[in-house]
Amino acid sequence: MWGGRFAEGPSAVMRAINASIPFDKQMWRQDIAGSKAHVAMLGAQGIVSADDAAAIAAGLDAVAADYAANGVPDDLALEDIHMLTEARLADAIGPAAGRLHTARSRNDQVATDFRLWVRDAIDEVMAALTALRRALQDSAEEHADSVMPGFTHLQSAQPVTLGHHLMAYDAMIARDLSRFADARARMNSCPLGAAALAGTSFPIDRHTTAAALGFDGPTTNSLDSVSDRDFAIEYLTCATQCALHLSRLAEEFVLWASQPFGFVALSDQWSTGSSIMPQKRNPDAAELVRGHSGRILGCLTALMVTMKGLPLAYSKDMQDDKPPVFEAHGLLALSIAAMTGMVESATFRTERMRAVAESGYATATDLADWLVREAGLPFREAHHVTGRAVKRAEELGIGLDAVPIEDLTAIDPRIDARVYGVLTVDASVASRTSFGGTAPANVRAAIAAARGEMV
Repeated sequence: MWGGRFAEGPSAVMRAINASIPFDKQMWRQDIAGSKAHVAMLGAQGIVSADDAAAIAAGLDAVAADYAANGVPDDLALEDIHMLTEARLADAIGPAAGRLHTARSRNDQVATDFRLWVRDAIDEVMAALTALRRALQDSAEEHADSVMPGFTHLQSAQPVTLGHHLMAYDAMIARDLSRFADARARMNSCPLGAAALAGTSFPIDRHTTAAALGFDGPTTNSLDSVSDRDFAIEYLTCATQCALHLSRLAEEFVLWASQPFGFVALSDQWSTGSSIMPQKRNPDAAELVRGHSGRILGCLTALMVTMKGLPLAYSKDMQDDKPPVFEAHGLLALSIAAMTGMVESATFRTERMRAVAESGYATATDLADWLVREAGLPFREAHHVTGRAVKRAEELGIGLDAVPIEDLTAIDPRIDARVYGVLTVDASVASRTSFGGTAPANVRAAIAAARGEMV
């Protein structure tokens, strides 16, 4: 490969540490696509003959067919997917294969392949997240009226609906989609033609290759073109934020599936048993999604640390840019698919949710708001009066809506029987009609709006 510069070949250890084919073979489709665009441009510009360009294109198709049928071998002597493909091309068409690398370097070649791969990964993730949003919206619509406790500090706070709770995750996933879309738009410039670092003296047409590969245009600085990995870091940043959202939803399912909560039954598809305890039904899929978020964050950290001190332009450290991205993408894809399946197949125990919502004095704020509206108390005074009412309910062992009127008027004579109209969990959720609130009508409107923005 190195021509006449080196008299000896690399040691076995050097060959092993230097080779990237075991992982960068994942980019063979992108490598073939980039090479075909490059040779088509070389032919159109008269840099290589039309016959050679046609032979190279046909040879690349043959190599791609072989990869698709038989896989990509780990040939450490050829180092990476780029050199392996060129060697396979030479086997197929002979010396003309050597013209393919005219006016390009492996530096701009790998930068292009990697961008194409990450762009494809973003498209896959966005499709999967869209499916997750639909699952959340469908379940939220089914449970727009289902009352459950809303929590702060994991303590019962105010009643909400299950539909409203699920749509909170829809809002998170919508932001994830927006971040991935922004990252895709920012990365969609083509490095091909930057060559090793300084550009090339051949009369290439970078706009043509960029368009052929679906980019908005060529990158503008040859040094930055081959050394930039912002697009990979940004993908991992988006993936990490998304994984954190998935982990939060997974944790909800872990809690809700436990016996103390009893809010949800996960299907057999997304549960496992115990090797010793026959009664166990473990939410392992949700726990693994929760665990994957830490690994994805680790991938982001690994690449950022790799890139943090590299001078321009290309350094071999950057060969280590791909494993964390490949790993994170695989973990994220699994996590999204698992959470989508869990949401679609979950059986929510709405009677249990309602019972817990009714047992935690969750309508206390409604009593305080009633005192402000109907009795004219300042909120801080109403808060104090309500606290005394909750204490009395605790002493009697009953809910707020069951405290006798005599006890309530003894606490504050401005309370009258009308207060019972706001003390049920149904009345509480129905009253939360402010924009973004939990009232069932609001939830249905939010679902409709979310579906509308996805069309």
